[in-house]
Amino acid sequence: MNFLSGLKVLEEINSPINGQIKVIRSLGFGTYLQVGGLTQSGGVVYDVWKSTLKQIKNKDIKSVLVLGLGGGSVVTLINKYFPKVKITGVDIDIKMVEMGRKYLGLNKLDLDIVIQDAFKFCLKDKNKYDLIVVDLYRGDTFPKAFESAEFLDIIKKLLEDKGMIIFNRLYYGEKRREATKFGDLLEKHFLVVKRYFPEANIMFLTSATI
Repeated sequence: MNFLSGLKVLEEINSPINGQIKVIRSLGFGTYLQVGGLTQSGGVVYDVWKSTLKQIKNKDIKSVLVLGLGGGSVVTLINKYFPKVKITGVDIDIKMVEMGRKYLGLNKLDLDIVIQDAFKFCLKDKNKYDLIVVDLYRGDTFPKAFESAEFLDIIKKLLEDKGMIIFNRLYYGEKRREATKFGDLLEKHFLVVKRYFPEANIMFLTSATI
């Protein structure tokens, strides 16, 4: 344990998807999962999603799809704010999900977990959702497939009429240019695109109707 910083590495594992995953406990941020030096679940990520979900005006949310479940931080908060909601969480990396179950309380949450590539899942999914969360980073990289026009058209079809999709993008250094370009693309596919800036992120809150 690093006593000066209050950090302790609880476990380190290797994933064929994300590479090295560290489970860290700190005095300031509690327990969180880190990939490539970036917090993926728990810690500051919890705070980012806490403030973002408070931006949602529609409180009548019954169905949620989370693409990029990770350790489940956003699901913990969704359960808190919308207690009767049905949640489906999709992640390609079973190792991230296992660490979430072991250290972040994901095993205690009521949701359907699917271990699959999010693009393939959305292609076959026939359900409709009031809220879709897109948080598909691998380390600090947002896969190109998920910022394509094809994917945006596919995911838009999964929305209920008054549904919302929240896209999480990093927003620092060179990531700002990438996120800004992505926002321009979203405006070609969605009638409403609102921007919210928590921490070093930008959240795009989009809907197909006003």
